[in-house]
Amino acid sequence: MLIFIQPSTGDAHSVRSGDDGAKHFVRIGRETREARNGTLRELLIRKGAKLPWDRRLCNGATINDLDLLALRDALQRMRMFSAERGVEAYLSDETALSAMVPPLCGREPLTGLLRPRNFAVILFGREPQRFVPGLVSLFSIYPGRDRSDVYAERHELYGTLIEQSRRLNELLDVQSFTTFDKSDRVVPNAVKYPKRALYEAMGNALAHRDYEETEPTRVTVFEDRIEILSPGSLPYGVNADKFRAGEAAPRWRNQTLAWFFNRLQIAQAEGQGIPTILRAMREEGCPPPVFDIDEARVLCVLPAHPRYATIRELRAIEQDLAIGDIVEAQRAVADLLKRDSRNVRALQLFAEVQASLKDPRPVQEWLNTRSNSYLGLPRDVLVQFGEALLSGDETTEEQRALASKILIQAAVGRLEEQELRRIAVAMIRSREQKAAIQLMDDFARDHPEVEHSASYHQLRGDALIGMANKCYNNARRSGVPQPARERSYAQFDQYVANANEHLQRAMRLNPDGSLSAVIKRNITYLRELQERVQRNRRPRRH
Repeated sequence: MLIFIQPSTGDAHSVRSGDDGAKHFVRIGRETREARNGTLRELLIRKGAKLPWDRRLCNGATINDLDLLALRDALQRMRMFSAERGVEAYLSDETALSAMVPPLCGREPLTGLLRPRNFAVILFGREPQRFVPGLVSLFSIYPGRDRSDVYAERHELYGTLIEQSRRLNELLDVQSFTTFDKSDRVVPNAVKYPKRALYEAMGNALAHRDYEETEPTRVTVFEDRIEILSPGSLPYGVNADKFRAGEAAPRWRNQTLAWFFNRLQIAQAEGQGIPTILRAMREEGCPPPVFDIDEARVLCVLPAHPRYATIRELRAIEQDLAIGDIVEAQRAVADLLKRDSRNVRALQLFAEVQASLKDPRPVQEWLNTRSNSYLGLPRDVLVQFGEALLSGDETTEEQRALASKILIQAAVGRLEEQELRRIAVAMIRSREQKAAIQLMDDFARDHPEVEHSASYHQLRGDALIGMANKCYNNARRSGVPQPARERSYAQFDQYVANANEHLQRAMRLNPDGSLSAVIKRNITYLRELQERVQRNRRPRRH
């Protein structure tokens, strides 16, 4: 037997045959295949004929498209921020955060213009979807085992890659609940999905996907499994069988993203992600994950723990709520919480049931028996608790104070506009208009684009109306000194003027029909409030 070995060169060679034009070929396993699409890109990148996508300059983007606050937050989390140096020093083509990561920006060869690289835009961009359409995550929940169910929940996640990973973590946290079985004395507690496996699978999908594809990253929750789909196949040279076994050598498609995810503790960066998923599932008694790989995507399927029957009960409760059988839903959720008092989704449904009944007392009693331990619950659950406490026809001061405490905790951290509105509305109902305004100020400082949102200006106008009412009520109290009364009226005038300004701006931003009706009611109420105050206002002393 004669064996001929031809060492590879540093070039990507092409072959011409007749009139077919030049073609590139690669060796995959025992076959020689034509390199097309992603495989061809991987070949050119590997041979140095083309920069990896994450390191290329982002066409059309400038440094003004980077969010400096997001960059500063990331540097602080990585313990690399210096107040003396600031963040502006990194907006150059010379300063790099690490030898493994190029500078955030680079200069175009011909024009010399300074542009951010692709990885900088998707990590710290103000509107990264303008430049990277595929930077979208879809999180869907189907109560059954396929997509045929009538009822489903869907979240479309935009923003930076860091923001999407944070929101996905929060949504996945709700799925990682513990079920309790008293009959099992060996392992009475069982986690449906280990959080470590969920985080690693999500982090791998975001960091190692092909962002030249416009398909979104998809996380789909079924009754018995979670599927995480990452567009783009495995990087060229990674053996699929070794990958499934957790034995593949590290090979990054987006090295810069892997480096940032490791430093931000979102995912591993040394080829440990798949072994971590395998180990976490095994240690929690869950079936092993399944990896379905083809030329278009990598699909990671995480089966639920065998003791997943609880989710059927949750599904039944959700259906009872949907058809209006609140009493049955209340009975079922109480029975479930007796067996599994830490089930996050059951707690959320418990609060939703009591809000539907307009009876906040059971929620208040549950919270009072837990000291402050409930403050560690996910944001969605805290907001649901706050809304339930304010759902009664006659809310007590104790319930308002408890709701305010919970909502302030729920507001900690970075928010999306939808989350901001839900929390701020609940704060206004709890008479915490000042806290709601401060929350909106903080959000607007981090997200200047919200100034063009009609919903934001309506919400702010509503909060300012509440503050004006407080000033008016204080001025009408008996025994208030005249100087204090005059200050209250002066402050009332200022709040009314500011509220009117925000409401009028909201109308100019062309809101949809339902929001337009709310704004008009706010404006009408504001005008009636001004007239009432003018009639009751005492003449000032001169």
